[in-house]
Amino acid sequence: MVASVGEEKDINALFVGIREFQTEKVYLLSRKKRMETAKQAKKDLERFQVPAVIIEINDLNFWEETFRNVAEIKKLEKDRDIIINIATGDRGGRCATTSAAFVNGLKAFDVDENNEPMLLPILKFSYYKQLTDRKMDILKVLNNKDCCSSLEMLSKKTGMSLPLVSYHINGNLKSEGLKELGLVETVEVKGKIDVRLTTMGKMLIKGYI
Repeated sequence: MVASVGEEKDINALFVGIREFQTEKVYLLSRKKRMETAKQAKKDLERFQVPAVIIEINDLNFWEETFRNVAEIKKLEKDRDIIINIATGDRGGRCATTSAAFVNGLKAFDVDENNEPMLLPILKFSYYKQLTDRKMDILKVLNNKDCCSSLEMLSKKTGMSLPLVSYHINGNLKSEGLKELGLVETVEVKGKIDVRLTTMGKMLIKGYI
């Protein structure tokens, strides 16, 4: 089980999950300010003979760190079923762990006001199925720090024509572009279109999705 550590009152939902789902190990994703709550939860879990691992999440890169750690846990525990308890986190933790479950096709559950678990639908979604080689090439070029202050520069660095680059960025009625997929954003700077990776785009390139 993977759980984000929120306020002390939220962490009680951790034990609802353990009651309902067979749990061999718990990974607690905790920001620095929640570490005392995480440590207490770890002690309480050990009383039930459930080992727990605390993973500190950097506040400055909270979303990326959450996605990275969920991806690494999935890889580490590849032969075991993984379930994410989204009820234990604060608002940001709930959003991040729900999204991480979604893009990784993992089971997740919430806990209602009656302390009953509610399984969320498993939404197996893969960006990779929607990305052509050329779209991936654009993302890889954008991942370089010196790119790209204009569509013209992006065209030059990818070796694609300007219309083709614009098509892959913006898409059309038949095909979603990188902007619509939420992987890049564009900003007009001094009359030129600056193309940048979004947080989701950066995480995809790094293999966290």
